[in-house]
Amino acid sequence: MTFLGFVFKGLLRRPFRACLTLMALATAIGSVMAFVGVADGFTESFRNVYASHHVDLVVSRQGSADRLSSSLSDEFPARIAAVEGVGNAAGVLLETLSIEDHQIYGIPAMGVRTDSWLFADYGLTAPEKTPEGDDADTLYLGENLARRMNADVGSEVMLFDEPFHVGGTFQSGSIWENGSLILPLAALQRLTGREGQLTYINVMLAGNVDPGDTKPVVAGIEAIDPKLLALATDEFVETDQRMRLAGSMAWMTSAIALLVGAIGTLNTMMTSVLERTGEIGILRAIGWPTRRVALIIFLESVILAIVATILGGIGAAALLSLLAATDAAGGLLQPSIAWSVWLRGAMIGLGIGVVGALLPAYRATRLHPTEALRHQG
Repeated sequence: MTFLGFVFKGLLRRPFRACLTLMALATAIGSVMAFVGVADGFTESFRNVYASHHVDLVVSRQGSADRLSSSLSDEFPARIAAVEGVGNAAGVLLETLSIEDHQIYGIPAMGVRTDSWLFADYGLTAPEKTPEGDDADTLYLGENLARRMNADVGSEVMLFDEPFHVGGTFQSGSIWENGSLILPLAALQRLTGREGQLTYINVMLAGNVDPGDTKPVVAGIEAIDPKLLALATDEFVETDQRMRLAGSMAWMTSAIALLVGAIGTLNTMMTSVLERTGEIGILRAIGWPTRRVALIIFLESVILAIVATILGGIGAAALLSLLAATDAAGGLLQPSIAWSVWLRGAMIGLGIGVVGALLPAYRATRLHPTEALRHQG
């Protein structure tokens, strides 16, 4: 029998047991890929909120535990726009609303001045002014949200028992924004009782400023008021409490599944060695070196891990696609798993395979041929 023949013979000796181990390991790896994929996808979608509008800096309130709930005065954008090196500045009020008539809850709502560059960057046209000079009661829907609501331009939407009309729809490079709505800043401030407030301020650098050297601009912005904290968009996203919590929860939840998968692999490989004690003795007796015997055990475990990684990854991708298609998760989840997550899943699978084979391989190499042959027959 060839070397690979011995490897597959060990895997097929107890096919039912091998399948159970494969299922357990695939579930463990798939869980990691699904949870981490959701967390990474959410972070990437949030990063695209700024990248799609070429935002270089995000200004929030200094010391806020949750930057997405910080509070700044809406007078700051004009003052920040006057700082040397700043091209444009636009404030955003971020809230979460519900459209109960459509039974859609937890919708991200962004309040933006309709005369700002940011509003125009969505490809939207400012609504007409009321006789009082305020923005008309108009809102704008991301394409995913408009599809969920089956709403067209001119449709009436009730928010807090007040009628608004759909002034248009927009498409963004962020799946999160495509599931959100935009209101004129004054309207959202009035609805939520946050008159004169912003959550953060998007800043676009002037064309003559090197994006890699923003320290002078940051210093100029923060000199306006000690309450201001200016961060590059990547740093703003990566250090956000919600993003970090999502990543931590993904790994903590997956750790249990990984432990189960590792124990299952160890149990299978250890049992395989015990059942093949006599066979291992014969191989040693006919001159097989210990490293070759150990390699058989390692290859069996690694093959299990590779197949489990493929099955687990396919299962995780299918699950995310199904979740992304639901109304509850639509507009929040990326429908696919990034290659970086596949790579991490493969590394975890191989790691479990190697760790699960260490003790069985060690035991196999420590068997003396005469002792092992007593178990034959």
